[in-house]
Amino acid sequence: MCRWPLLLLWGLLPGAAAAAAGGGSGRALPHRTLLDSEGKYWLSWGPRGGGLAFRLEVRTAGYVGFGFSPTGAMASADIVVGGVAHGRPYLQDYFTNANRELKKDAQQDYHLEYAMENSTHTIIEFTRELHTCDINDKSITESTVRVIWAYHHEDVGEAGPKYHDSNRGTKSLRLLNPEKTSVLSTAIPYFDLVNQDVPIPNKGTTYWCQMFKIPVFQEKHHVIKVEPVIQRGHESLVHHILLYQCSSSFNDSVLDYGHECYHPNMPDAFLTCETVIFAWAIGGEGFSYPPHVGLSLGTPLDPRYVLLEVHYDNPTYKEGLIDNSGLRLFHTTDIRKYDAGVIEAGLWVSLFHTIPPGMPEFRSEGHCTLECLEEALEAEKPSGIHVFAVLLHAHLAGRGIRLRHFRKGEELRLLAYDDDFDFNFQEFQYLKEEQTILPGDNLITECRYNTKDRARMTWGGLSTRNEMCLSYLLYYPRINLTRCASIPDIMEQLQFIGVKEIYRPVTTWPFIIKSPKQYKNLSFMDAMNKFKWAKKEGLSFNKLVLSLPVNVRCSKTDNAEWSIQGMTALPPHVERPYKAEPLRGKYITFMLQKVTVQDAARQPRNASSLRTVTMDHASEKAKHGQAF
Repeated sequence: MCRWPLLLLWGLLPGAAAAAAGGGSGRALPHRTLLDSEGKYWLSWGPRGGGLAFRLEVRTAGYVGFGFSPTGAMASADIVVGGVAHGRPYLQDYFTNANRELKKDAQQDYHLEYAMENSTHTIIEFTRELHTCDINDKSITESTVRVIWAYHHEDVGEAGPKYHDSNRGTKSLRLLNPEKTSVLSTAIPYFDLVNQDVPIPNKGTTYWCQMFKIPVFQEKHHVIKVEPVIQRGHESLVHHILLYQCSSSFNDSVLDYGHECYHPNMPDAFLTCETVIFAWAIGGEGFSYPPHVGLSLGTPLDPRYVLLEVHYDNPTYKEGLIDNSGLRLFHTTDIRKYDAGVIEAGLWVSLFHTIPPGMPEFRSEGHCTLECLEEALEAEKPSGIHVFAVLLHAHLAGRGIRLRHFRKGEELRLLAYDDDFDFNFQEFQYLKEEQTILPGDNLITECRYNTKDRARMTWGGLSTRNEMCLSYLLYYPRINLTRCASIPDIMEQLQFIGVKEIYRPVTTWPFIIKSPKQYKNLSFMDAMNKFKWAKKEGLSFNKLVLSLPVNVRCSKTDNAEWSIQGMTALPPHVERPYKAEPLRGKYITFMLQKVTVQDAARQPRNASSLRTVTMDHASEKAKHGQAF
């Protein structure tokens, strides 16, 4: 039965609605966001019992609409409509079918708590369970939720709500993200790391790098909050920002100019900047560290020089864009108990991460292996590290990401997940409870993609049309580990499409295929695109790549890739959507040459030395893995 405890307020002067909204039903709601671009529609929400409470504050005297949609459109949506008409409040549960036809739900699962209207605003507060057991309602989970909103200047009549015209929109949110740390005092000091008048080329993807010097502190400080500083109007241009720690052996001459990242002519100093100390992605807000953790500055181990990497996404090739975006860091001398660190886990960004075209679902895995974690943790923290937040990252084809956690062959609770990933909304997920990673644990970043609208292969790479599969783990106490990732084996991928022989470049990329005839003198990329991909072949290929050995990549914060680099490891035996089938013949696990994102940009273009490698070669050296 619907509950109707409400307070009906009338006769408020214009402007009084905002004051009333602060009180509402008398219960505070910790989260608040603006849904439209004109400041007319505010949403507040927070936990209430086993469900959520919502408050809508809208500049209208008519109805207010709100709902959940699988795509952000009206089709197959779960909608609630409310308002105050002729002195009486109302709240009605609707849904739409695949043809966007609006129908009243026989099971009313939204419960009105508070309603108010004055000469300018309508305010509605209501509650809803996370799972209503109604096939017309959308369950609310920790994944990204696409909320839709609308309003009209007239209330709902007997025929139902009138069409809202352009007074509508959508926004992606994570409704179950735990409450963030309380707002900081305005007096807390901060400094900005922002670009100065960066010219954005008229091309789809640009990575821009600029080095900064951290302010000199006479004592240890902790950064306790980081927030994006995005130039107004560039909210969709700035896709993500990474902040790297660089070598401390420089002088201030490295600060003179920025440069396009991963470019053959970029300054050598940029190559020392490997340790990620913070990450932000599109749609995310500021990040506050937990009360017992901070990002350390001012000690010999802390960064003196940092590299700000900004990914600009300009799909319409606009010209004349100038950007001044970056990060703002709030800091204090009130030192917290632990120093925070960041580990980048998942798939090393590489062309060897391949996704066939036309696939409604394809899964990739990036492995942070037990060998890597064991060596890093046993030396410094045998009692483990504690993860308190995770950022999951993919590009346009991404549909879902899960960060899986294994210990001694048993899968533990997911560290983080987003089964409804939205490329335009990526923010750190605060863990409800910190999770401990021990020596010998495994982490798998599992990404789900959709390439139905693509006619050619999708490659791992920097562009938004390329793909990534990454997790950024915020943890404490800080250890000497910055990256724990894997690269899929390439030789079996080539064997899958029928390649027999390749010329093996010693100093060049890409390598060239020798046989069979249909691939002769083609590059790896051209051959993969020439193969006739259909759904059946794509599924078989997916089974193959999930069962292949992976090349382990572990990086320390001092830029060293230790001895495990170049080692191959079999994925752990875990539950997967595809049952791994036996591979044809023996494993061929040696790699063609060492290629990282930076290396690929710097490779000479002309082959200086080629030699032939037969694909069915199975020497002991190849079997055990040659250094990548």
